[in-house]
Amino acid sequence: MISKTTISWLLRIVVAVIFIQTLYFKFTAHPDSVHIFSSLGLEPFGRIGLGVAELITSILLLVPRTKIMGLILSIGIISGAIFSHFLVIGTNVEGDGGTLFCLALIILSACIGLLFIHKEEILGMIKKLQKSK
Repeated sequence: MISKTTISWLLRIVVAVIFIQTLYFKFTAHPDSVHIFSSLGLEPFGRIGLGVAELITSILLLVPRTKIMGLILSIGIISGAIFSHFLVIGTNVEGDGGTLFCLALIILSACIGLLFIHKEEILGMIKKLQKSK
């Protein structure tokens, strides 16, 4: 049987790889990326800022001590992406057949899996925060 640690690593790597792969498009001002962020009214600062956020998030996910912070940021980033697809840009962006939307759903699914795997760790962090108040 595969351990929770192994599954956690696999899911974190999937999320980080997808985020890192999209950085090329954001940082080189690829026409598809410019189209998306122009549609959202966030070009160019939103495109570049989100790229930086995704890079930081990927690093946090891959460092064991900061994986929960990376997970939280991942959920925030991908929730915004999914809502943007539904509300503004659509699921088929520039004729991609829904590829970007599917990648967002993969990230969301991986993050949900990570929430379940690290539930006790997350609850422990919440309890620490509550005690420090």
